[in-house]
Formats: sequence, structure tokens, C-alpha cells
Amino acid sequence: MDTIGDFLTVIRNASRANKSACSVSHSKLRKAIADVLVREGYIAGAKEVTLDNGLKSLIVRLKYVKGVPALSVLKRCSTPGSRWYVDCQHIPSVLSGLGICILSTSKGVMTGQQAKAQSLGGELICKVW
Repeated sequence: MDTIGDFLTVIRNASRANKSACSVSHSKLRKAIADVLVREGYIAGAKEVTLDNGLKSLIVRLKYVKGVPALSVLKRCSTPGSRWYVDCQHIPSVLSGLGICILSTSKGVMTGQQAKAQSLGGELICKVW
């Protein structure tokens, strides 16, 4: 089961349906990916919430610019059946620098530009533009 792929699909579907927010179950990796998307300006915010039954949930607030979603494409790269690892010299450029790629490195989840600056490679999670 691809939990990160499901997380990205929930965000993509909510964005296409013009929802103001969406809710997914919480994990540290999902929170880290959401934090990168907030920092890069693709979503408005992400907040942890504890539900009545004690489980944590992640509320993702979506961002729109003049009624158009700020997040147009969210493409999963590395899947559980086919992992995609890159070193710092082979981190792909997304739309000639207009988009970002998100990597899981030994120093945490970060964008491709941040990983290149720190000479880090890792698992290529997704591409966003």
C-alpha cells in the first residue's frame, strides 16, 4: 500500500474539486512533505489535529490564486514497487526550474535545490508544479 501516493492523491483531488481543505491520517513523512509544500507556496497550511479517538490527523489547507489552484500537478515518482534514488548530480530539474522535486534525504525531507546545495542525494518522492 502506497500511503504517500494516497496522501498526494487526496491533495490533488481536493485541489481539483476546489475544496478549501482536506484531511488525511498523520505520519511524520506526510507532515514533512506538507511542510515543504507550505514553504514553497503550493499549499496554504498544514496542521496536526488529535481526534476524539486519540488518533492524529493532518488538515491540509489548499491555496488558490484568483480561483486557480496553486498546485496544478503533483506526480509521484518513487513507488513501493519501484524506488527511485538520485545522487546530488542527477537531481532532476522540474519545468526548467518552475517546479520543485521533493526528496527524502539523510538530513530530512527537502526540495531538490536544497539537496543540491547541501550535496545530498536521496529518494525522489514527487515532482510538483
